[in-house]
Parts: sequence; structure tokens; C-alpha cells
Amino acid sequence: MNFDINKLLRENIRNLKPYSSARDEFSGDAAVFLDANENPYNSPWNRYPDPHQRILKSKVCEIKNIAVQNIFLGNGSDEPIDLLFRAFCEPGKDNIVSINPTYGMYRVAADTNNIKVNLVPLNGDFGLDDEAVLAAVTSDTKIIFLCSPNNPTGNALNNDGLLKIITGFNGVVVIDEAYIDFCPEKSLLPKLDQYPNLVILQTFSKAWGMAGLRLGMAFAAEPIIDVLSRIKYPYNLSILTQQKGLELLANEKLKTEWVTVILKERDKMIASLTTYPFVIKVFPTDANFVLVKVYDPRGIYQYLVDEKIIVRDRSSIALCEGCLRISIGSPEENATLMEAFDSLV
Repeated sequence: MNFDINKLLRENIRNLKPYSSARDEFSGDAAVFLDANENPYNSPWNRYPDPHQRILKSKVCEIKNIAVQNIFLGNGSDEPIDLLFRAFCEPGKDNIVSINPTYGMYRVAADTNNIKVNLVPLNGDFGLDDEAVLAAVTSDTKIIFLCSPNNPTGNALNNDGLLKIITGFNGVVVIDEAYIDFCPEKSLLPKLDQYPNLVILQTFSKAWGMAGLRLGMAFAAEPIIDVLSRIKYPYNLSILTQQKGLELLANEKLKTEWVTVILKERDKMIASLTTYPFVIKVFPTDANFVLVKVYDPRGIYQYLVDEKIIVRDRSSIALCEGCLRISIGSPEENATLMEAFDSLV
């Protein structure tokens, strides 16, 4: 691997002078703030939030055991995904490589930024073909996006294969670990400092129950984090998100309890689903959802809608023909789903 971030960056980004906000030029306590053209009334909502999220990052640093300079906090994981395109990919010229099927926002962000996507199909068991991924790289490939555990398939990708791709590619490799809390032993976060081209995405939307707050994380070497921080919107995380995030992160024990219940309920759901005659296959999963191949997926989906139960029809996705994706809910919600399925037999 011969990774040189300056060769990868778009020229305009390399030369960009970032916006300097009032809160960049002064941070700390004061008696009177007259520097940011804020309304003096309606405290504390009248004040701009900390653009660097210092207190929140210190808490993330403590939880993840990652240095502050290696952390970027965004409006969900979607923000750093888009910023990576804007930093490294020249519209109409460069391309990215990703797997198929996978999280749809990589494609949306690529299309929005006019970037070509080279897709590499997963194996029949949704496994990663690392050689095929590297073979799809061209001279204009800037980023490889890989989701592990993958969405919508649910399986964690082979770490040996992921590391071969990271070391075999001179561009940026993004590993999206949105569901990693449900199989933490497979995270690459402990290896982050070994790979200057690695970006790991995680989120507080799943295991931490904060999807409504829109709080995502990117972990990377300091030069990549610096670039993302320079090109983000100045105040990308509101006071509300930062304060509520800190409040919820103070109770890691509760998150652990939630994950324990979800994993137990996942096992129960898988065992129940395999007993129904309309279920063809329940795929192995390392996430908080299961992918289920069924007869008549559209009919079953509509039946559940009529019962006021919403799952995700993934039957039009490559390699997921005939499949529904079912999130693991509370014990009561899962029991309601199983009662509805009982009525189909």
C-alpha cells in the first residue's frame, strides 16, 4: 500500500480555505457574547453549538477508546459518506467500488456527486470476494465502500478479506460498521491506527437507540479527519443533538441491556421463523435484523401491512429475490408478528 492523501484529494479541496466561524475563533466561557450575531434572548437555544463537539467527542473517546483527533461526528453516518465523496472524488471522472447488495446510500451519494459506481456481486452465501473487489479497481477509483455487517443481508464480512482490500488498495477504504454492536468482536476499530487509508463508520442509531437524534461517527487517521472537519457545515450538530447524545451516552449499561435483549429475541425469532411452511430460508445474521426468503413476499408484506405490522420488502434487490427484512423489535412487538404469521398457517 502506498497511500498519499494529497494525491487523492480533489485539487479544490486541497486548496480550500475553510470557513472560520465565531466559535472557531473563540471557545470557552465568557460573561458576554457579542461575536456571532446571535439573538441575546431565549437562552440556551439562541447560541450556536460547539462546531467541534469537544465535550461529546471526549465521551465518544472514552467509550470507543479512540483518540479525539481520530473522531469525526456527523449528522448520521450519511454526512461523512457524502463528505468523503466531496473530498476525494472528482465529479464526472472518478469512481468508487462497492458490493452488491449493500446499503443504498453509497449509490445515492455517488449519483448526487456524479460519481460512477463499480459494483461487485457478493457470493451466493453473501460472502465477500476480496479478489473481485480489488479487480474492479481502476486508475480512477478513489474509494471502496464495504458494509459489515452488511445491509440488507445481515452478515459480517470476512475480516481477512477486508484487510486484504485495505492493504491492496492505495485509495480510501470505508468499512461501515453501523450494526457492529451486535457482533463487536468483528470490528476493525482496534486496528485503525495500522491503516492510514481506513475509515470506519459507526452510528448511535442502532444499539444505542438514537436514530431520531442523527448522530453518526467516522474514525480515521488524523489527516482524513482533518479534511472532513474542514469541509463540513460549521455547525453540523445542533445543541439538542449534542446535549441529548451526552445524556444518553452516560448510561452505557442500558445500551448493553438492550443489545442483550435484542440478541435473545433475534434467536427466538429465527427459531420461530424456520417452523413456518411459507418460509424458505432464514439467512445467518450478525445484525439486529434477519433476512428471510419466503413464498409470495409481496403478498406476505401486504398482509402484514393490513395487520399494521411493517417489515421491509427486499425482493427486488440483487441476490435477495423473495426476501423480507425483519427488524428485531421488543418482545411484545415480536410476539405480535409471530401471532400474525400463525394466522397464515
